[in-house]
Amino acid sequence: MLRWPWPYTRIRDESLRESPALDVVFIRQLRLQAWIGLYRHEKIAPQTIELDLEVALPADSAVFRTGKVADTIDYGVVVEHIRALLEKERFGLVESLAERVADSILRDFGSPRVKVSVAKLGVLREVRQVGVSIERSRA
Repeated sequence: MLRWPWPYTRIRDESLRESPALDVVFIRQLRLQAWIGLYRHEKIAPQTIELDLEVALPADSAVFRTGKVADTIDYGVVVEHIRALLEKERFGLVESLAERVADSILRDFGSPRVKVSVAKLGVLREVRQVGVSIERSRA
């Protein structure tokens, strides 16, 4: 039988210390055409892939004070950037494509961290999607 107030133990976990807020711009279920694959039948035509992204805003981002798109990472520009990248490059593996997208976002948009998921659609009869998810930070 529990009595009020019941005894409890305070959990002290160093990983729960306060960390700086992390604000992200996210893009979900972005479908684009990409030249991707190692097999002969994958090199005949581009395939539809689906991307999910979380692009961290720099800690000093002023967008929450100003409300100006110029003070954030514009998701429309990110989408066009990825579209252009996929039009000019070919990839053997989804891992390579995800790494290239992550590197490009970190470098070209000044994001401190990015999470990129890439899925190929319908490549196996029994599976809706196969893919990879990676997270990268600037050193």
